[in-house]
Amino acid sequence: MVNVYEWLPPEAVKILLVLFLSFLIGLEREEHKAAARYYGFGGVRTFPLIGLIGYSVALLSGTQLLPLTLGFLVVGSFLVLSYWHKLSTSEIAGVTSEMSGLATFLVGALVYYGHFWIATALSVASLLLLELKAVLEKLATRIPPEEIFTFAKFLLLTAVVLPILPRQEFSRFHINPFKTWLVVVAVSTISYGSYVLQKLTRERGGVVLAAFLGGAYSSTVTTLVMSRRAACEEHPHLFSGGILIASGVMYLRLVVLVALFNRQLVVMLAPAFLALATLATGVGWLWSSRREPGAEIKREFEPKNPLELLAAFLFALLFLAMLVATQLAVTYLGRAGVNTLAAIMGVTDVDPFIMGMTQAAGTLTPLKIAAAAVLIAAASNNLVKGIYAYSLADRRTGIQSLGFLAGLAALGLAPLLWL
Repeated sequence: MVNVYEWLPPEAVKILLVLFLSFLIGLEREEHKAAARYYGFGGVRTFPLIGLIGYSVALLSGTQLLPLTLGFLVVGSFLVLSYWHKLSTSEIAGVTSEMSGLATFLVGALVYYGHFWIATALSVASLLLLELKAVLEKLATRIPPEEIFTFAKFLLLTAVVLPILPRQEFSRFHINPFKTWLVVVAVSTISYGSYVLQKLTRERGGVVLAAFLGGAYSSTVTTLVMSRRAACEEHPHLFSGGILIASGVMYLRLVVLVALFNRQLVVMLAPAFLALATLATGVGWLWSSRREPGAEIKREFEPKNPLELLAAFLFALLFLAMLVATQLAVTYLGRAGVNTLAAIMGVTDVDPFIMGMTQAAGTLTPLKIAAAAVLIAAASNNLVKGIYAYSLADRRTGIQSLGFLAGLAALGLAPLLWL
């Protein structure tokens, strides 16, 4: 195949690309103008002309920014006049077409400077935004303002705070602010992903789906919620199976988190954790599928926002405290001290302790000691969740849940035999 560059001048190829991209935008605007009953700016001729003007101004400007800026302002002034005319002749006055004209001018300039990919991406993005107007407007009405604020906090945690933190270690405990906050971001991202999925599926699925999603969010919170709900229902198989599923998903969650920060540690833990996750979710699903009298139970659990800023800072402080406590335990108490600390941390949220182990393993703490501590913390947490279920749920659900989670905790300790 003969390359088009071999028989067309390079500038001709650029001009054809500008015409093609700007024509696509103009075609979409032409269709919109034909369907509308009021004045609309531009179409299949105007937008290609704007693209060619952008290309020509960039050609004449060369490497100087001022002439290109003046050309952009001149085109923008004509678009302002168009918008003013629209305001004076119609009650409906959107500015989308005028903004598309400015984007088309930039497409022409970008093509001249050889930024073909950026120019094409800008054109495609503009077409999608223009064509998906109804879908985007419908989406805006469906998303509550508080969810937009939640996503803004997620961006604050990830894209604003994280990049400005120093990447060096401080003190004899090797505290790295960037790595500390990266741990917060990783845990928050998984919890936020589960939170979004639960919001999107809140009117679909039952207890089992809530157990799967809740396990990724927080298996302890899911156990507490399901135990309280079980006390008002007579479905022990359903709720005890759901509680077991949530704890099984917890192991999958831990595999992902550990893999992000310590590959050596995840190699030691992944086989056992994946086996435990498969066993727990499989048995939990089969147990919850057993038929029981009564109507189908719909889930009622509404997860709380996992991206509260105060909670993020508290997690970071707990993570640092566990990092320091672990090193002190290794230094002064040995392996028994670390294992005791792991068992105690299972009573509360195990994430700060386990994520601390990912940072300490292989450096501050021997790898095998860290792996054993993670196993003990997870097993301790399962046993505590069983006690929660026994205390809060009805008697049958509590007994079944305690039995399942105690068995899962015992199996979770089995890898200690070869560590």
